[in-house]
Amino acid sequence: MEAERADAVVWRNRALMVFDRVAVPVAVCDVHGQVVLANPAMAAECGTTPGRLRGRHVLELFRPREAGQVERIAEALRLRHRSRYQVSVCWRTAGGSERQGELTADPVSDSVEDTPALLVMLRVLGERRAAAPEPVRTSAVERQVLALLAGGATTAHAARELGLTADGVTYHLRRLSARWGAANRTELVARAYAQGVLVSGVWPPEARAPEAREE
Repeated sequence: MEAERADAVVWRNRALMVFDRVAVPVAVCDVHGQVVLANPAMAAECGTTPGRLRGRHVLELFRPREAGQVERIAEALRLRHRSRYQVSVCWRTAGGSERQGELTADPVSDSVEDTPALLVMLRVLGERRAAAPEPVRTSAVERQVLALLAGGATTAHAARELGLTADGVTYHLRRLSARWGAANRTELVARAYAQGVLVSGVWPPEARAPEAREE
């Protein structure tokens, strides 16, 4: 008896070693879809580690493209059907790209009477890069104010250059700060470069062409 238990432990450890080394994303879930065990490939698709996937619901990680598929599978499992089930899913990777693929779930158990677990395998079918955010739109005057500010101009200097009052320049700066959540003028300039409102790599600072961002 002890020898049989020892053999079982050995084979279990070997199975786990193979499980971890399989390049295909694989997880074992309970009948309700909660992850019990996941291999590194599956964890990598979710941008985390295998241990952190434990207890997560597989449908929190992968969005079904058709809700009806999941309902049909749940009903089949309640009736103890042991077919292979497939669900078309999509998900977002840690890198920000949108992927689509297919989850295949196979009910597995030691006997027909036991409540099955689900051996879930993921097949990646394609990837679509997440759409770039819409550029922040600015008016021609706002761009000119930002360019002068980036060059070190004071409020009074910017006002003289643009034919505005000092209060007028301050008004535009406050609007931009509120729109971008900038805490001060240094952050405002940094955000202007990050948003592409100002051209990088040139001096004196230069705003992008008005036709590209005119309101």
